[in-house]
Formats: sequence, C-alpha cells, structure tokens
Amino acid sequence: MAEHNITGKKGEEMALEYLLSKGFSIIEKNWIYKKFEIDIIAQQNKTLVVAEVKTRSGNYFGEPEAWVTRIKQKQLVKGAEAYVLQKKLDLEVRFDIITVLFSIKGEPKIQHIEDAFYPLV
Repeated sequence: MAEHNITGKKGEEMALEYLLSKGFSIIEKNWIYKKFEIDIIAQQNKTLVVAEVKTRSGNYFGEPEAWVTRIKQKQLVKGAEAYVLQKKLDLEVRFDIITVLFSIKGEPKIQHIEDAFYPLV
C-alpha cells in the first residue's frame, strides 16, 4: 500500500476515535453508493453528520480542508441525499470536515470544522 494511503487510513481512524470521544455515534465508515463515497457518517443527537476526512503529512500545499473542493462538496451532498433516501431517515444533515495534520515534531493535530459547507440550491 502506498505511503499516502497508509497516512489516509491512519487519519480516518484518528477521526473516528475523535468523534467517538466527543459522543458521536458512528453509523458508517467509507460508505460507498454508485460513484459516491462518504468517509464517515455519524449521528449527534438528531443530526446526521457527513464527515469528510483530509489527512496530510504537512501543510506546505495548503491547509487540508482547502482540498474539499466544490466538486467534492457536490458529491458529498448527492451521496448524503442517496443515503438518507436509502435508509428512510428523517434527520437534519450537517456536513463537517475533519483534518488530521501529521508533523515531524509532536502529536498529530486534529481539527473538526462543523458546518464546513452547505448544499448549494
């Protein structure tokens, strides 16, 4: 497995642990439907949280959250719509970004951006 894939898997595991520690219920991880993939689907109270995890070993190419492009946001929204319809859910949906930044020095830094973006109408 390529180094960036290993780093990404590590970041997703850390994001899961982080959400669990904050009281979220994890419903799905790496959920795939047709061409849509959602890293983490969780629930917090009566809100369905669709979380995109971005893991980087440095920020010299920009902050990790900057890599959640408009195209990726649209894919996440469509994936979330498909999930809600498939599971027949009646919950508010929120889109979060969780970044994991590994550095040469010290512990990885986790940042949780709630309501990172909204579906475009």
